[in-house]
Amino acid sequence: MTAQTNTWTGRRQLGDVEVSALGLGCWAIGGPFSDTEGLPLGWGEVDDDESVRAVRRALDAGVTFFDTADVYGAGHSEEVLGRALAGRRDEVVIATKWGNLFDPDTKVLHGNDASPAYVRRALEASLRRLRTDHVDLYQLHPQPSIEAAAPLVEACEKLVEEGLIRGYGWSVDDPERAAVFAAGAHGVAVQHELSVLHDDPEMLAMCDRYDIASVNRTPLAMGLLGRRTGGRPAAGADIRTAAPEWLRFFHDGVPTPEWAARVDAVRDILTSDGRTLAQGALAWIWARSPRTIPIPGFRNVAQAEENAGAIEHGPLRAEQLTEIATVLA
Repeated sequence: MTAQTNTWTGRRQLGDVEVSALGLGCWAIGGPFSDTEGLPLGWGEVDDDESVRAVRRALDAGVTFFDTADVYGAGHSEEVLGRALAGRRDEVVIATKWGNLFDPDTKVLHGNDASPAYVRRALEASLRRLRTDHVDLYQLHPQPSIEAAAPLVEACEKLVEEGLIRGYGWSVDDPERAAVFAAGAHGVAVQHELSVLHDDPEMLAMCDRYDIASVNRTPLAMGLLGRRTGGRPAAGADIRTAAPEWLRFFHDGVPTPEWAARVDAVRDILTSDGRTLAQGALAWIWARSPRTIPIPGFRNVAQAEENAGAIEHGPLRAEQLTEIATVLA
């Protein structure tokens, strides 16, 4: 494991545009939505006015990259983000995702459509909600086979030609799948899980091979590397209260003992040099590769400010990265 040695600028490259090294993930500000069985897929109730203030505060603090998806809050996240960025579109880079089917009235996810025919319809709906004429990064959200996903590259290239998107990628944790989009002429990124609790050297190597950005979801392990503890359980319409199998960090709204113990083992290293735990976790990601762009979630101004404050501290030092690897091994 090697740490980033480049001079820290607080910036990253995403295709042909430069963005802040930190993005903000807008899943949580979409508010509640659920699957067909009524299980929560959002992060609970939100205050839209607070969400708008948080986005604008982050932008004022230097964050220029915002990632959402059409399905978050059954379209509501895109609407809130569009409202927050009104009048400032030229200052930001927007990423969203497509492929899930949902009812905006009932706020229920009821399937997916990864066909080439659906791409344009999904994008046009996202553009309306985001109040923009283009998306900078358009990402496939479902997980079809490589064979099924391959024709989507040509569909995305047509959208690039028309100026409706600047680049595309896949939100996926399989390097072979990610490479399908990375190999495209305007394949510029993969979105995948990466955190101090979940390293992914194979995906980072794939990003190096194709010269694309690594957009990192779950950088704070769904709040485990932030403020969420056994004393502050998730409640209500929060996905962590009925965590699906892939959301392994929580059970019944609280961190599982084994994952909480791993956080405790590295807490002192991550919070050194004046960082909060969340800021240390983001610093670890930046130290892993000069391609990484973590996108922590947020639901209020304070969380947006704390995340943005990590940029000032920059990446962990190489010896800290090594020490963490030793401890977690």
